[in-house]
Amino acid sequence: MSYPGYPPQSGGYPPQAGGYPPQPGAYPPQAGGYPPAAGGFPPQAGGYPPQGGGYPAPAGGFPPQAGGYPAQPGAGGYPSMPAAGWGAAPGGYGAPGGAPQGYPGGPSPGQPMPSYPGAPATNPSMPGYGSGGPSNPQAPAIPTGYRGSIKDFPGADPLKDVEVLRKAMKGFGTDENAIIELLGNRSNKQRVPLVAAYKTTYGKDLTKDLKSELTGNFENLVLAMLKTPAYFDASELREAIKGAGTDEACLIEILSSRSNSEIQEITRIYKAEYGKSLEDSISSDTSGHFRRLLVSLCQGNRDERPNVDISLAKQDAQKLYAAGENKVGTDESQFNAILCARSKPHLRAVFQEYQHMCGKDIEKSICREMSGNLESGMVAVVKCIKNTPAYFAERLNKAMKGAGTKDTTLIRIMVSRSEVDMLDIRQEYLKTYGKSLYTDISGDTSGDYKKLLLKLCGGSD
Repeated sequence: MSYPGYPPQSGGYPPQAGGYPPQPGAYPPQAGGYPPAAGGFPPQAGGYPPQGGGYPAPAGGFPPQAGGYPAQPGAGGYPSMPAAGWGAAPGGYGAPGGAPQGYPGGPSPGQPMPSYPGAPATNPSMPGYGSGGPSNPQAPAIPTGYRGSIKDFPGADPLKDVEVLRKAMKGFGTDENAIIELLGNRSNKQRVPLVAAYKTTYGKDLTKDLKSELTGNFENLVLAMLKTPAYFDASELREAIKGAGTDEACLIEILSSRSNSEIQEITRIYKAEYGKSLEDSISSDTSGHFRRLLVSLCQGNRDERPNVDISLAKQDAQKLYAAGENKVGTDESQFNAILCARSKPHLRAVFQEYQHMCGKDIEKSICREMSGNLESGMVAVVKCIKNTPAYFAERLNKAMKGAGTKDTTLIRIMVSRSEVDMLDIRQEYLKTYGKSLYTDISGDTSGDYKKLLLKLCGGSD
């Protein structure tokens, strides 16, 4: 009897309209990303009403799934899989194929943002605008198509796959290479159902068997690859909060780079798994303006409309200038309000207006006005909005350079971006550090752990 690959799956992140909104000259529409949800974004409490004539429903896309997966006793914290088999396992991405990723309505790739004529300063203490040339340096055009490094394996069969895994773990010694070859060549929606298929076939828990056979970072990487994206994010946030000392950079990384629907799915799973809301966990573990920044981000309520109104961008740039550079002391809540609520395309325009208006980069102003976790948190949000792949390239470089590797960061980024924008992260890495990501991972890790990380990396540049 043949198994023609995987049927559509429920769970995981609901389909979204667009990963990253296009930067001028940056992300053109991509094939194989998340399919857009029908009818634009659903209204959120306190958010924006849905836009008329939003995104058309793609042929054969999946509607967002209600509910999700309850915790399964004895499954080591993994989402429960239907006993009937792996057909409806949680956790894939939407249907591949031509769904436009990014938002329409911005400038087309390679075109400058609309320029504006010089204007007098409305406030005598505000600097005036320049002569109206294009205010943004052009980023090089990024190739179109799917930008992940891991793709669906054609004709993958969960029954055969779990047989390979079982064989690799039986008897004396473990065949790590068989595990690397299998998991390194399956997409997330093909890996996650293996947990249920294994239990159905052998009556045993795959994650427990793997834990008993593997050790160290290799074990951590393998287990991370068997979780759905939202479940993995929720568990990483939990670890960042509950350990000795909070991993603030991890909190900011996840909350500033995920879409509204992804954040809402993460918070739902977090509450179901850990019995406490993500917001409460963050509140009890952080303080001051940094706490406010994280609480704002974990609402998953950012404006996601695609259009940019340059006059509003100018107003926001002036508000930021008035709240920081042009004020004795800093009005942090004004920065918080603008950076956490406005859309990403709008904020990119705000940052350009800010630079044009006062001749300073917004990041430098933040560094001068703030300190500690708040400063690093705000700067990370700005970097992630400006250029997400460049932000992740920097995070990866920092995780590897210096004494000791920050393996949790390395594992998290390699797993979570391998089906989103790993090819773009590799490009930014090479451009910034003059070496390929592949080369740096090879030099900084070893053994089976290295082999599987390089599978996720997908090649040298």
